[in-house]
Amino acid sequence: MKPYKIGYTTGVFDLFHVGHLNILKRAKEQCEYLIVGVSTDELVEQYKNKRPVIPHSERMEIVGGIKHVDIVVPQTNRDKFSAWEKLKFNVLFVGDDWKGDPLFNEVEKDFCQVGVDIVYFPYTKGVSSSELKQKIKYKEKVIG
Repeated sequence: MKPYKIGYTTGVFDLFHVGHLNILKRAKEQCEYLIVGVSTDELVEQYKNKRPVIPHSERMEIVGGIKHVDIVVPQTNRDKFSAWEKLKFNVLFVGDDWKGDPLFNEVEKDFCQVGVDIVYFPYTKGVSSSELKQKIKYKEKVIG
C-alpha cells in the first residue's frame, strides 16, 4: 500500500532528462495515481522570460508516455491551490530546490488547512534543462 492515493507534480519538462525521470519515478512510488501538470509555453514565458525548446503539445506527449505517469494536464498558472481545487490530490511532489521559496511557503500554509502534504524530493545535481542548453551552445561554438 502506498502512502498516498492521488499525487500531483508539475514542471516544464523541456529537454526531458534524468532529473525529470527521477521526480516522476519517486512520485509514483509514493502514490497510487500520479497527475502531472506540464507548464504551457505561455506560462513559461511569463515567469522565466523564455520559450521552451520543445512545444507544449510535444512535452505533454513525452511526459504522458512515461510509465510512471497516469494522466497529464496542462499547467496554465502557478497556483497550486487552484490545481488542488480542480484535481483533489492528496500530495504535491516537488524538488527540494523549491523548499523555502516564498511561493511554496504560502502553498504549504494553504495545503496544511486542507490536509494536503508536500513532499520535497532531492534535486538531481548536475542536470537541468538550462544546463543542457548551455552545453549545446558550448558544443556549437567549439564545433562551429
